[in-house]
Amino acid sequence: MQSVPEILKKVRKLELRTRRFVETAFAGQYHSVFKGRGMNFEEFRQYDFGDEVRSIDWNVTARMGEPYVRKYIEERELTVLLLVDVSASGSYGSVSASKRELAAEVACLLAFCAIRNSDKVGLILFTDRVELYVAPRKGRLHILRLIREILYYEPEGRKTDLKQPLDFLNRVTTRRAVVFLVSDFHAENYEKPLTICSRRHDLIAIAIEDPGEQSFPNIGLVLVEDPESGAIYEIDSSDTRVRSEFRKLAEKERIERDALFRRKSIDSVPLRTDEDFFPVLRSFFVRRENRLRRQ
Repeated sequence: MQSVPEILKKVRKLELRTRRFVETAFAGQYHSVFKGRGMNFEEFRQYDFGDEVRSIDWNVTARMGEPYVRKYIEERELTVLLLVDVSASGSYGSVSASKRELAAEVACLLAFCAIRNSDKVGLILFTDRVELYVAPRKGRLHILRLIREILYYEPEGRKTDLKQPLDFLNRVTTRRAVVFLVSDFHAENYEKPLTICSRRHDLIAIAIEDPGEQSFPNIGLVLVEDPESGAIYEIDSSDTRVRSEFRKLAEKERIERDALFRRKSIDSVPLRTDEDFFPVLRSFFVRRENRLRRQ
């Protein structure tokens, strides 16, 4: 159990690391990638050459004796919701960071992007149940609280059930929001709630992966524990057929997951614990920005 000073030190270190990238690489892209809820009327002004004829307000024009147009501005304030998987499988990490630590870094970056643009940020932590809900708010202290919860919250459940947080989200959030679903997606039967959520909100799936879950090293006879069920298996990793079957099953799960995202037109970003996530996330922002420009 870490002490309060140690926890605060880690949260502060994470804040400094991510804010540096927010202020350089991500500052403008977040604004252009995630749109506001609509357009708000700002004022009337005199018609200028090149203005859309459809924007002319004929009632004001008739009163003033010359053409006037309505000027609108985009309603920029967004509600951003971070749905973060804190099930037992998130504690796994075959390299320097666990999947949960990577999830916290990603969430931290996205949260600071949001508050830099004056958006509200909320949090849902989940396992096979909704563990914690923090309503959307603004402010640096609020963001630091969210990061602390993601890193150190002690969940009651161990397994992963994506249906529970998605159903909960659809109940508590009536207005359209930007939703980042951060999970390793080691779950079943979540297609229907995922579909409903993607229709109501701007849903981005962030899949956290670890290389140790995709290939098994040749280290002889070993005991392996499933962190979510607690079941222990004896595996002969020197058997090439065992290692091959392990790779095939991991690849099958990944292919089915990505196919579901494509079928439902859900943007997805796979991130690995053995790779720097900043370039991958920034590349996603660039691709999405270019796609929106073409629409």
